[in-house]
Amino acid sequence: MCTKWRQAGVTLIELVIFIVIVGLAVAGTLAVMNVTIRHSSDPLMRKQAIAVAESLMEEIVLHPFTYCDPDDPNLTGANSSADCTGGAGGANDESLLVKQAGESRYSNTTPLDNVGDYNGFTMTGITEIDGTAITELANYNAAVAITNVGATFGLAATEALQIIVTVTSGAESVSLTSYRFRYAPKDAP
Repeated sequence: MCTKWRQAGVTLIELVIFIVIVGLAVAGTLAVMNVTIRHSSDPLMRKQAIAVAESLMEEIVLHPFTYCDPDDPNLTGANSSADCTGGAGGANDESLLVKQAGESRYSNTTPLDNVGDYNGFTMTGITEIDGTAITELANYNAAVAITNVGATFGLAATEALQIIVTVTSGAESVSLTSYRFRYAPKDAP
């Protein structure tokens, strides 16, 4: 009598191979999810950095771009930086892109009052214009670089500025560039 053996179930080798394949598939899926979750906050950090950079850029370009410091008594009559108190290269010459002594972004009495005053400005931890720290942005830093670029546009070098605002947080870095042309140099703020 011939008896046929019917196999019911799986062998041990088949079971081990199945477990290894399923384990690898689960490990691969979890690795992809881990990378996705780890980088899911990056858009938020980038958006916050962009918002800070845009805000600081707007603050800067809303200031006047005059030959003389807005506190200079010769402001409205100056046709060049030589007409400022102290003459060209003097303390009131705004084409030097150096703020006057004592001026600060956070001062009510002697604030930064011209575009060029922001050259070299840095913030470690983002603050409001009144100096109040924004605790949620404590890990962000901002820096401003301003250069005379009038010659690029066929003008005198000091007739146009390139403003670069850079905001960083960890490995995330955002830079915005803007240009400001001197169009109303005698307008008092």
